Amino acid sequence: MTEPIQPPTIAILDFGAQYVQLIARRVREHHVHSVIVQPDVTVDQLRAHNVVGLIFSGGPASVYADDAPKCRVEILDLNLPILGICYGMQLACQMLGGDVQSSPAREFGRTPLQVTQGDVLLSGVGPQTSVWMSHGDIVHSLSPDFQALAQTPTCPFAAVRHRSRPVYGVQFHPEVTHTPCGSRIIRNFLYEVCGCTGTWKVNVVASDIIESIRRQVGEHDRVICGLSGGVDSGVAAALIHQAVGDRLTCVFVDTGLLRAGEVDLVEAAFRRHFRLNLRVVDASERFLTKLENVTDPQQKRIIIGHEFIAVFQEEAATIENVRFLAQGTLYPDVIESGHGPGGETANIKLHHNVGGLPADLGFELVEPLRDLFKDEARRIGEHLGLPEEIVWRHPFPGPGLAVRILGAVTPERLATLRAADVIIIEEIRTAGWYSKIAQGFGVLLPIHTVGVMGDSRSYAGQQIVAVRFVESADFMTADWVRIDHDILARISNRIINEVPGVNRVVYDISSKPPATIEWE
Repeated sequence: MTEPIQPPTIAILDFGAQYVQLIARRVREHHVHSVIVQPDVTVDQLRAHNVVGLIFSGGPASVYADDAPKCRVEILDLNLPILGICYGMQLACQMLGGDVQSSPAREFGRTPLQVTQGDVLLSGVGPQTSVWMSHGDIVHSLSPDFQALAQTPTCPFAAVRHRSRPVYGVQFHPEVTHTPCGSRIIRNFLYEVCGCTGTWKVNVVASDIIESIRRQVGEHDRVICGLSGGVDSGVAAALIHQAVGDRLTCVFVDTGLLRAGEVDLVEAAFRRHFRLNLRVVDASERFLTKLENVTDPQQKRIIIGHEFIAVFQEEAATIENVRFLAQGTLYPDVIESGHGPGGETANIKLHHNVGGLPADLGFELVEPLRDLFKDEARRIGEHLGLPEEIVWRHPFPGPGLAVRILGAVTPERLATLRAADVIIIEEIRTAGWYSKIAQGFGVLLPIHTVGVMGDSRSYAGQQIVAVRFVESADFMTADWVRIDHDILARISNRIINEVPGVNRVVYDISSKPPATIEWE
């Protein structure tokens, strides 16, 4: 079997940058494929990815420290275009004869930039602009082979280029929105320096993925996919169905811990619209029995994960000739699990994948989204005709409402939270806020609270619903949404009046970090 041809790619060498995924996304926004690799990636690994340019990321270290991360010297001999950002600029300058030292005046935040030398990298930027700085070291002196392109009041070499090599550096961060000209600078590097033509587009990407699935699965074997109702598994299933047709069987496990109308939504989208071979397994009684009197959140997750795998295995055993298991693994999952294309990257956290299924189920994995960010997966979902309710719905935790019900999970408490959650989503949709919020939901608290219902005080059985709205680009960090108070008032009024057993509604104004998005 021949290996698929890789698209022209920008490799981003990650030196520990806080914004490394943002750099990758900014490159892709200009329709150019990007991958994040470890600093000591080899020349052969870069060639295998059809790399046409390199970006050296920022990082927290000092390039002159003994343990500072470095790249292989032979990478410079490839004569590929290089753009160094912050630490990456300092490293490139140091490797090519410059001197880096601690800065006498550190720069953090918005800083005025003056362009001192016209160059293709800074084309369209203008003589003066504002950039986002975050550094404690500077290039103290340049090699004679470099020339300065821009400066700030305290940084004489804020942008540089090599006179004979296609090597550029910027001390500021063009990938963040706080640098207004940043997108233009990245585009200049991609198109004018690297010669990219912008072929990384949703229709091409979808076609390439479908063809890759066909090559992997072949003409006879079957694929099984655990649908969760979310965008990741949904888009993965739609792509695989395009590739292998009715040789795909999707299994949707109703754990009894789902949002209101979840089963109907999944059946309408995948069975009736896409005509997928979909099996819906009602295991709600089984899950609720196992969760009876369990209050510890970690124990809830363990029980739910174990039962989900058991149900999925039982169903898979009834399907003949299944060789492949499909998963909605995304590119951030791959990066954070330490399995980037350049080898082992920093292991931020372990991802078992979107559906919670381990790789040792006895199947070969099909992961059509493992090279995509979530926003790219969503655009492919739109391209394939997935309903908006699937493509753009807010994320939902794998354990479902069990981790949004603090304390014991019972049918009665599930009904209460579902009713409240319906009201929350209805109100933000009506007000036009649903698409402005990254994730919104209710949490049922294990607290009884006194209130006045009618002419008497109420206490027994009266519970609190917490409302949580966050905004986030990547869900690694998040901030609470400064939503219109009138919307909160309507949500509170409706929940208290329409949901039996609730007499108080509170709004969560915690950011991540230090809080998490979910409560458990």
